[in-house]
Amino acid sequence: MTQIPECGLCGGTVAPDGHCWDCGAAQPAFRSHVEITADGGAAGVSDRGTQRGINADAMALVIAGGWTIGVVCDGVSLSPRSERAAQVAAEVGVASAAAQLRAGVLPETAMSRAAVAAAHAVAALASSPDAAPACTFVAGIAGPEGVWSAWIGDSRAYWLPDEGPGMALTEDDTGEHEALAAWLGADADEPAPQVRSYRPATAGRLLLCTDGLWRCMPEAERLRAQLSRHRPSPSAGSGLLPEARALVTYALDADGQDNVTAVLIPVTKMPV
Repeated sequence: MTQIPECGLCGGTVAPDGHCWDCGAAQPAFRSHVEITADGGAAGVSDRGTQRGINADAMALVIAGGWTIGVVCDGVSLSPRSERAAQVAAEVGVASAAAQLRAGVLPETAMSRAAVAAAHAVAALASSPDAAPACTFVAGIAGPEGVWSAWIGDSRAYWLPDEGPGMALTEDDTGEHEALAAWLGADADEPAPQVRSYRPATAGRLLLCTDGLWRCMPEAERLRAQLSRHRPSPSAGSGLLPEARALVTYALDADGQDNVTAVLIPVTKMPV
C-alpha cells in the first residue's frame, strides 16, 4: 500500500504538485532532489539547494525516434506557485517537441512550437494576471542532423565537446541589472522563443541548466573541464548521470543557495 504524504504544517493530504490540499502550503521536501535518465545515456539532476524552501526548478527527458529531447525550467521566485509553472512547462514542452518530431516537423519548428505550447500551458495556470505563475524555459534536442536549442528567459544551453572549445548556445533574455526581459506566464508578452541550431564536428554533450549552475560556472570551458574530471569509463553503464551529479554538486559546494538543475544529452559525431 502506498502511503499518502501528510502536510508538514497541518497534517493534511499532499497533492501531486507538492502542495497541501487543505492549507495550500508548499512542502519543502517535495522534489528536493530529483534524478532522471533516458535511453542512450541522457540524464538530469535537480536539487533544492541549502537556502530555498522548495525546488522551483523542473526538468524532463524523452526519446522520440532518433532524437533525444530535454527541457529545463526555472520558476520565477517572485511569482506564485512558480514550481508548478516550471513543472508544467517542462512536461508540456517535452511532450510537444516529441509529438512534432514524430510527425516529421522540422527541428527548428518543433522547438519553437514546444516553447509556445509550454508558455500557453503556464499562462492557463493563472487565476488572474496579478496571480500568474511564471518560469523560464530552455529546450534542447540532439539527433542525427545536429543539435537545436530554444529558450525564453535566462536558463541556458551549452555545447560541451569531447575535443575543442565549447560554447553557449543561448543568449539570456535579460535587461538592466540582469532583470528578466522574457518569461512564460499570463503576465508575459506573447511568447517569442529564440531557436539556434548547431552541427557539431565532434562528439560531446548538450547541457541544459538553470542559473543555479551557470552563475557558478558561466564559461563553457569551466563546465567542460568539470565534466572531464568526472567522466566514467565506457564500461560503467551509468550514462551521463555521474557527470550531471558532478555539475550539481559543484554548484551546491560553491554557493548552494539557489535551486540548481543540469540535464546532459550525449551527442555523437555527425556523419560527414
